[in-house]
Amino acid sequence: MEEKIIITSDSTCDLSPELIVANDIRIFPLRVILGSETYRDGIDITPQEIFAYVEKTGVLPKTSAPNTEDYLKFFAPLVEEGNTVIHFNISSGASASHDFASAAAREIGKNIFVVDSHALSTGQGLLVMKACDLRAEGRSAQSIYDTVNGLREKVNTSFIPDTLDYLYKGGRCSALSYYGSKVLSIHPQIAMKCGKLYPKAKYIGSMTRCLKKYVSDLAEEYSAYDATRCFITHSNADPELVARAKELTRELFRFNEVIETVAGSIITSHCGRNTIGVLFIGE
Repeated sequence: MEEKIIITSDSTCDLSPELIVANDIRIFPLRVILGSETYRDGIDITPQEIFAYVEKTGVLPKTSAPNTEDYLKFFAPLVEEGNTVIHFNISSGASASHDFASAAAREIGKNIFVVDSHALSTGQGLLVMKACDLRAEGRSAQSIYDTVNGLREKVNTSFIPDTLDYLYKGGRCSALSYYGSKVLSIHPQIAMKCGKLYPKAKYIGSMTRCLKKYVSDLAEEYSAYDATRCFITHSNADPELVARAKELTRELFRFNEVIETVAGSIITSHCGRNTIGVLFIGE
């Protein structure tokens, strides 16, 4: 009997609606809390509404991981229909989502593979898309699971924010770094290693200048990479910045696809507007 594989992901993968539909990916929305109201990422809240809320109140939104019961309700119907589920979570170093999803999978007891992406945004999305590629090749769920787990530390998940306001308010950067960035126009490269965010490099000057150095640094570091696809992911960045990121990426790399995606509400809540990243799988 042929194995029917369904690939699912938390909404933090930041894949476009077109990619989600084309690859039959099932998305589980995480939650964003603005004041006393709770919203579902990608369904009833937009990044623009988050920016407006923060500008008006000066308060960052909160994010909320689903619980085990939420994941049970999501997984159970898929398994009962005879599918094997491969589910992707935002890094366990950034959220408790993976723990709750794993607990739900253990309770169901069979036909669910839960992947801790060790990434976020389209770093996670790259693994989801790789799983879709492997499914199209006819690989088994176990083989797909083993392969994507082996790729996790090869994914370049990095970005540069225009401002550290959101990271500072969220307790993710020090006061010294925050005020230094304002005085000296410093834009850090934030990257992930072993599932946790850390400041990898510092660039000084305009975002356009910093973007050029950032993409150049990536090209120098990753002389070999999976050329299948690359994501230019941003949180409603200025069109000129996005166009420049695409131009630099096409000059310095040879990807078959360079795909623009806009970060969802969960990622936006932590990074703020004009954050931009070039994400791909290295070798």
